[in-house]
This record gives sequence, structure tokens and C-alpha cells, in this order.
Amino acid sequence: MCQPYEQQIDQLDGIPGFGVTTAQDLIAEIGVDMSAFPTAGHLASWARTAPRVSESAGKRKGKNATGRGNPYIGGTLGEASISTGRTQTFLGAQYRRMCKRMPKMKAQGAIMRKQLVIAHALLSDPEARYEDLGPDYHERRKDTHRRARSHLRELERLGYKVTIQATDPATGELLPAS
Repeated sequence: MCQPYEQQIDQLDGIPGFGVTTAQDLIAEIGVDMSAFPTAGHLASWARTAPRVSESAGKRKGKNATGRGNPYIGGTLGEASISTGRTQTFLGAQYRRMCKRMPKMKAQGAIMRKQLVIAHALLSDPEARYEDLGPDYHERRKDTHRRARSHLRELERLGYKVTIQATDPATGELLPAS
């Protein structure tokens, strides 16, 4: 029954939180022809996982204001997003970062949308493969010089005078001052 869609199922199986069953459920609901959805935003809007305004001009916009969306996609992506939060992956780390500053349900909705966007990209390009960025992606991207200056200012505020000299990451030896 899933024979013609083996390649697409294998593609989606690589997304964190997805398994074969989740991939099959998603393909059963949205299909594999992404020409119906020109962009990932169109798919997210159709599935009702796109962010929406919860209040406008003082009028509250509830769940029924924009429709409920496909309950099967919602259930499938809901389970996948919860299990993603327990993984040591980029999406798992992002879920945990979002949970620190927003309700868990809102963070879950954001991860559901990200997973749907990734699925759209994979189904749009048969040659594409998902490569995880890693749970420490955001820490690696932070500007090290900015962080060093920030720490230096903090130490100066505490009354210390500090001199910074860079080291070679490979050997650990001090580099000449510039």
C-alpha cells in the first residue's frame, strides 16, 4: 500500500520526531505533489499551523475564528512535536528554548509549523535530505567577540582590569597581540 511512496516516507523519516507512521500519516493527508502548495506558508496556512493574531481591535479571535484545520495533521504533528522536544536535535533544543519564554502549547505549535515547513521542502525536492544542525547550533552562532567584550565590561564594572589575548583553538597557544 505504501510502495509508491517509499522514497518520500524515507525522506520524512529523517525529521526529528517523525517515524514511518508519522510520515505515512502526513503523506496520506497532504499527498506528495507539492504543486498544490506553492510555498511552505501556503501548506502551513491550509493545515492551520500558521501563527495567527489572537486579538484584533479588542475583538478576541479564538480557535474557531480561522477554522480548526485538519484534525489528522494536527494530531500527527502534535505527537511529532512533543517527541521532538525530548530529542537532542536542533528542533528539540529550539522547543526547549521557546518553552522558557512562552507556554508549552504555543512552543509546540511553532515546532509543528517548522516540521511542516521541513516536510514541504523535502517533498518539493526529491533529492533533498534533512540534515540536523545540532542542539548547540545557536550557541555556536553567537558572536564570540561580542560575548568577550560583554564579559570584559562586566569585569570592569566589578573593579577588575583585564587584558585579553586570543589563543589558537587547535593548539591552545597564545597568539601574538594585534
